[in-house]
Formats: sequence, structure tokens, C-alpha cells
Amino acid sequence: MNTQCIIDYLSELSMNNNREWYHTNKTSYKKASGEFEDLLQALILEIGKFDPSVLGQNPKDLTFKIVRDTRFSHDKSPYLPAFRAHISAKGKLPVPVGYYIMIKPDNQSFLGGGLFADMFKDATAMIRDQLAQNGEEWEKIIHQPAFEKYFTVQGTALKNVPAGYAKDHPQAEYLKFKSWYLEYPIQDEEVIHAETFPAKAAEVFQIMKPFNDYLNKALAGFQMPAR
Repeated sequence: MNTQCIIDYLSELSMNNNREWYHTNKTSYKKASGEFEDLLQALILEIGKFDPSVLGQNPKDLTFKIVRDTRFSHDKSPYLPAFRAHISAKGKLPVPVGYYIMIKPDNQSFLGGGLFADMFKDATAMIRDQLAQNGEEWEKIIHQPAFEKYFTVQGTALKNVPAGYAKDHPQAEYLKFKSWYLEYPIQDEEVIHAETFPAKAAEVFQIMKPFNDYLNKALAGFQMPAR
């Protein structure tokens, strides 16, 4: 597994973000994306040691396209110079929440977890209800020393506690959230050490697992909206 190849290709794409360069260098893209899939396979096996629900996933099915939708963006660059994937029991669907990885050069990579999407009103409501009813469990998870060492809960949030929840609730600040996620930054130097990176990444994912489990307990029965 050659993770240096991933960083090298994405660095080149970042400096040559145009369709002509991309198509001229399609062979390099295929090689780098193949290495990323090998990395995902190694990650699946490492994560499977503490979360067997991810075993059997096909790495190719977990990745996101690098082609950008520029219709509503001021940035008209056609490609996102990053390889991204979401590893969970149901693949790359946002629910159930799982283990997210983005490899982006210049030390912009990160490992993530939780619910990043804030457009699913039912999912947001289900998590808010869980927080309102099981706040003590939430506090115990996010204040574990190992968790606090690695993570701060992030997410898009309202200015006020939404209707239906007590404004003085102990979890009032988190009830304002519409999404709840974690990000752990990783350096290029860590990524290129292919022999150690999967195990190190899995260590981070293992620390976030109770957070994911809490959200997935809340999201039991959630149905993705029909397209």
C-alpha cells in the first residue's frame, strides 16, 4: 500500500484543478484511488476488531466522488482534491453514523464521526429527544478523558433552544444543534506511513465509537428520505 502516492496525486490535482489535466492524468488518478481503496480495506479490518458491523464492506462502495457540483458555488474548480469515505454498517449512507476519513494534502486531512448532515429533520429530532431523555449518558461519553483529549463536539446550531425543549435543560447547548460530529486532524506525515497509519486511525475511531453508538441508538428506525 502506497499512501505517499495518494498525497502526491492530490497535491498535483490541487495545483492543476482543471478538466484537461485531470483527463490527461487519468492513469495517475486510478492508481491513487486504488491505493485509497487499499487503505480503506486495511481500515475496515482494523475497525472490525472493535466494531464487527463494518466487516464485509466493499471499499469501492464507501468512497465519494471528487467531481464538485459547482452550480451554486462561487468556486468553479471542477474537482475537490481529496479522497473521502464513510465506513459504517450500511456503507457510506450518513445513517447509521460511522467512521469518516478525508485525505487532503497540506495537512488538511481528518478522521471524523457522528452526524455531519443537518438536512434530515427527523434525524435531528430523534437525537434531540435522546439528549433530552438521556443527558447523563451523553455527558459521561463526551467527558471521558480520552474523548476530551481528541475531540470537541461540533455541528451547525440554532441560536435558541428549539420549541418543545426546556430552555434550562442541562443539555440546552447541544439541543440547539442540528448536527453532531467529531473531527480529528491528521498530518500528511502520518498518512504516508502506510504501515502504521491504519492502526493509528483505528485507535482514534475506537475512542469515538461510544459517541457514534449513542447517536445510532437515537437514530434506530430512521429511514432515509426517498429521492
